[in-house]
Order: sequence, then structure tokens, then C-alpha cells
Amino acid sequence: MTLEIEQFMCRSDNFGVLARDAQTGETAIIDAPEESAILSAIERTGWRPTMILTTHHHQDHVTANLALKERFGLTIVGPAREADRIPGIDRTVEEGDTVRVGAQAAHVIETPGHTAGHITYHFADAGIAFTGDTLFALGCGRLFECKPPVMFASLKKLMALPPETIVYCGHEYTEANARFALTVDPTNSALKERAAQIRILRAEGKPTLPTTMAKEMATNPFLRGHDPVIRRNLGMQHVSDEEVFAEVRKRKDVS
Repeated sequence: MTLEIEQFMCRSDNFGVLARDAQTGETAIIDAPEESAILSAIERTGWRPTMILTTHHHQDHVTANLALKERFGLTIVGPAREADRIPGIDRTVEEGDTVRVGAQAAHVIETPGHTAGHITYHFADAGIAFTGDTLFALGCGRLFECKPPVMFASLKKLMALPPETIVYCGHEYTEANARFALTVDPTNSALKERAAQIRILRAEGKPTLPTTMAKEMATNPFLRGHDPVIRRNLGMQHVSDEEVFAEVRKRKDVS
């Protein structure tokens, strides 16, 4: 089963995504950061959207909701815990719910941390996850509404996805994330190689996404609190993985 993806830039660093079921042609917009960029992608592809799948309430993810709903008559789906903050929402979803895009089924995973009601959409058959601002390439979202243990638990859910899962995130933050990752994991050869590839991609104006869970497990310091080298670099050999995560997040916040 094929889920076709059109990824494009919105605003200054947001990613926009159209996701189309190849069997039926039904198309979803993943978050709505900017009307004009989304309309350009729709015109370019010829894919007419029937829904918006919202990951969380932040303005840079919902600003085009109402304009797109008026233009296309589409259905807006979003997290139940943030329903009152998502413009035009029609259907609320929570952990364990399923959203269908044509023949494709997206399983809803609650991944709070960046916001208190953030969700991820996992299309298991297609092997694709839309993680919004929970998991970034080589990073994770800032903890605006939750404490570190909440985000750590959410990331553990994503770490349990199959390693081949293709991950689409909400922002192009990867180059800055790579620079930070090297400060806590400087001897990781996979990370150093990936950072070099990222510098080339950005110099050429190319996106660094999508990523995969396998790549993130090997190089993303926010998922690697168990690693003895990172623990030694932080001087945290005898604490929990959760405490290591909290320290890495704290350091990134001030980097």
C-alpha cells in the first residue's frame, strides 16, 4: 500500500506535507502552516485535499486551517486535548484512534511534551510517521507545556516504532540540531558522517527530511540517554535515562 508524499517549505522553517493514498486519490494535509505554500503544492500535484491532520495547536501549524476549510470543504482532525485551541476542528482523536486517508489507516499516538495534547499520526502499513514537533531529525521539541518525564515517555513510544519507519517532522532544524548533537556525542562516527551530509544538503538548499527511526536511534542524542559515551561526556554515568534526557534538553535550550 502506497502513501504518496509531497513535502515543501512553509513560512521560514516549517515543513508542509500532502499525503495521498495512491489507491483512492484521497489526500490529507499534515498541519497547515501557510495557506499560499499549501495551495501551490496542491496546484503543483493536482491532489485535492479532503482533510487536515493536525498534530498540535501552535499557530505555525494551524494558521491556514480556516482558509483551507472554506476553500475545500475539508474535515479538520486534531487532538482531543487541544480541541478548543485548533481552529475549525471537526473531529477529535486520542491514543488508539484510527484516521483513514482512503485505504490508508493512521494510528493516533499521544506524544505530549512540546504541548500537552500533541499527537503523532503513524501510517503503519505505509511505514510512515508524522511526528510534528515531538521528534525532529537529531532533536526533539522544546518543552513548552510539560516536564521532561512527559516528553521522555512520548519519545519512548516513538522509539518502539519499527526502525525502518520513515519520519516526517514539523521543522527544518536539522543543521542546528546536528551542531548541538556533536557537543554531547562528538565521537559518534555515524553522527559525524550524518552531520557532514546535512551540511551539504543545506548548502545546496535541499531538505534534510524525511529521516528514519533507525537513523534517529543511532545519532539523535535525545533518544540515546542509555549510551555510555554520552553519559560519560555529561558526567551522568549513574542516573536514569530520563535524567540524561532532561540534561540534554536543558543544554539544548541554552545552546
